[in-house]
Amino acid sequence: MSLDHGILTGTRPGHVAAPPTWLVVQAGPAELTDYRRLRREVFVREQGLFDVSDHDDVDDDARTVVLVARTQDGTVLGGVRVHPAPHPATADRDLGWWRGSRLVVAPSARQGAGVGAALVRAACALAESVGALRFDATVQERHASLFTRLGWRSRGQVDLLGHPHVEVDWPIERTRRLVAATKSPLGSLLAGLAGPDGFRGDDGAPVPGSDLVAACDAIIPSMVERDPEWAGWCAVLVNVNDLSAMGATPVGLLDAVAARDASFARRVLSGLRAGAQAWGVPVLGGHTQLGVPAALSVTALGRTDRPVPGGGGRPGDRLRVTADLGGDWRPGYRGAQWDSSSHRTADELRALGTVVPRLAPTAAKDVSMSGLVGTTGMLAEASGCRAVIDVERVPTPAAATTGDWLTCFPGFAMVTAERSDAPTDPHLPAFVESRSCGDLVPGRGVGLRWPDGVVTEAVTSTVTGMGAAS
Repeated sequence: MSLDHGILTGTRPGHVAAPPTWLVVQAGPAELTDYRRLRREVFVREQGLFDVSDHDDVDDDARTVVLVARTQDGTVLGGVRVHPAPHPATADRDLGWWRGSRLVVAPSARQGAGVGAALVRAACALAESVGALRFDATVQERHASLFTRLGWRSRGQVDLLGHPHVEVDWPIERTRRLVAATKSPLGSLLAGLAGPDGFRGDDGAPVPGSDLVAACDAIIPSMVERDPEWAGWCAVLVNVNDLSAMGATPVGLLDAVAARDASFARRVLSGLRAGAQAWGVPVLGGHTQLGVPAALSVTALGRTDRPVPGGGGRPGDRLRVTADLGGDWRPGYRGAQWDSSSHRTADELRALGTVVPRLAPTAAKDVSMSGLVGTTGMLAEASGCRAVIDVERVPTPAAATTGDWLTCFPGFAMVTAERSDAPTDPHLPAFVESRSCGDLVPGRGVGLRWPDGVVTEAVTSTVTGMGAAS
């Protein structure tokens, strides 16, 4: 991996820089040896932080990545490690908590070359690229200004190795970017159309004067074009999930299909038909249009006399995540769509509809395109409070990093709120995992609580701007 020198060192726009004399790259075996030799020279001999060696368990972790600044003739000018935080909770899983450490710069490269800043920027870029949700470091106090100048935030001072240090955090924007892209405009767009009081912004809407619940979802046109059968299947999946989140039993679907020709429409409808049969929900009717760009939307109808609102939670309620962790990433959508449904039997798929009624929660939302964090934020916003998620306790498939799982579309996952005296081990289908993993508290936004007790901000304000449901 090679990283652009101009971007990393902050070359001024329009400034014609001299040809770079060094690059930041991922260390190979020879560079790794030179990097460790430089660490000994600086941390052991020059600074006296260690008696004999600064080698530690992080050096032996196969997940650790070392970045070095290297001249064209191969001389290592400095380096830094990027790795999962050394904590028992991260020993055998990627929890999304990464650290930077052992930043070192050779004495000959400390004045004016920008090596240290370049390595810090490169470490931040690498952390974001591996899906980190938290990236932090403990740095010597005399170097803290370098980090704050580059956008890091100071969390407090600590004494380490007999010297004053500062704990600093790099603000990861992954969840905020996802929320901004998928949900933030809704408040202004849907003014006056956001649903009745008590159910504003919900996955479905109770039909006045009846026990019917209606839900409607559209599939992204690019997905319809790219994978028409899967789009048809997912159109059933997301609508049934919307009904399930409200505790409603599905009774029928209406579809609207647009396609360039009959052959393409047949592929979309094939997936739709397979989904309808799998969940046992009849297609009651719809509309098909040919000779136009691909599009697909489905309306679902369900029944319940006690619809569960998305905004029924209150401060003091516990948060619970219930998910089907079976399956794998959908081919072509790695890190974005988890396919837990295509291998399930019809009986298993229909059993998922019993999850919310069995939990009897105060509020429920099915995890959608804003990911688990964004969906939790919508439940908290509609409930007029803030959510804090215990990252370590979220049920997560072994094949998914926590960063991807908290920001993907997971197939079937429900976020629910429950009173503090609710049963801790509800009777649910055997193939789902359900775990209490957070709280609703006064305030707004979503915080991620890590195993060391630190809470980082995943969403700093409201998600949709619609406000509380009632």
